[in-house]
Amino acid sequence: MYAIGVDIGGTKIAAGVVDEDGNIVAKTRRVSAGLDVDSLDAAIVDACTELAGAYPVGAIGLAAPGFIGADQATVRFTPNLPWRDHPLRDRIAARLGTDLPIVVDNDANAAGWAEFRFGVGRDVDDMLLLTVGTGLGGAVIAAGRLVLGAYGVAAEVGHMRVVPDGHLCGCGQRGCWEQYASGSALVREAKAVATSDPVWAARLLEAAGGDADAITGPSVTKAARAGDALAVELLAGVGRWVGEGSATVAALLDPALVVVGGGVAAAGDLLLLPARAAFSEHLSARGYRPEARIELASMGNDAGIVGAADLARL
Repeated sequence: MYAIGVDIGGTKIAAGVVDEDGNIVAKTRRVSAGLDVDSLDAAIVDACTELAGAYPVGAIGLAAPGFIGADQATVRFTPNLPWRDHPLRDRIAARLGTDLPIVVDNDANAAGWAEFRFGVGRDVDDMLLLTVGTGLGGAVIAAGRLVLGAYGVAAEVGHMRVVPDGHLCGCGQRGCWEQYASGSALVREAKAVATSDPVWAARLLEAAGGDADAITGPSVTKAARAGDALAVELLAGVGRWVGEGSATVAALLDPALVVVGGGVAAAGDLLLLPARAAFSEHLSARGYRPEARIELASMGNDAGIVGAADLARL
């Protein structure tokens, strides 16, 4: 059975028709930036209508950032889109005039499910996905099931507090994991060094036209790949935080696999090797328990579409 998966982001809506093996057979896109509630709903409906007109689909999955209710129908809050306690499933069904199953889930959950079903996690039953991007998202698979929690907001691992009274987070707390293991953390530290020690940060500043505020995460990764010592150290710092935090999660969930995705994962072993080392160093009862593997995500930018579509079939 074909299903439509829709990955809804702050700037774009990516939608696709997905077969039962996780292959995308057709794709389309719409702009989401700057849209109000009604216009955003209409853009999703327009994308689904286009795809459903060309393929026989049996379900629709919608993946959105933010807090999704346990009913997998309501967007409770999303920071970069206008939805607040928004009955997205019912609104889309009404506009489409369909009785097809429609499932709404968090975008990291959708990506994690795609990796579990069709990607690097397809040989395990217990898995943690980390999306290391602007922030730090997560998804938890336990005993082959996606963990939603009582209120639908499980696996918000980026907001575990790892440093008491640490950096202020956008959630209002201090010391959240994503303040140390994210692209934003990488750029923050790079800018700080560039300001305090411009000689040490000469290559990063050169790439940014001499302006510390213009340093970006991809430029740090590029410099690290070219052998710049500071950039390598900065990525290793983020990697160590990924590993330390994963060890804390492992004490609670005991996953067989930690999958690392998101934009910062493009750094590959520059991020992964320090993460693995820190994970082993900080894992409780090390030497007396099997250790989870830490691997890069394999589904790329299509993970949200594929995961959303497959969740809609369940």
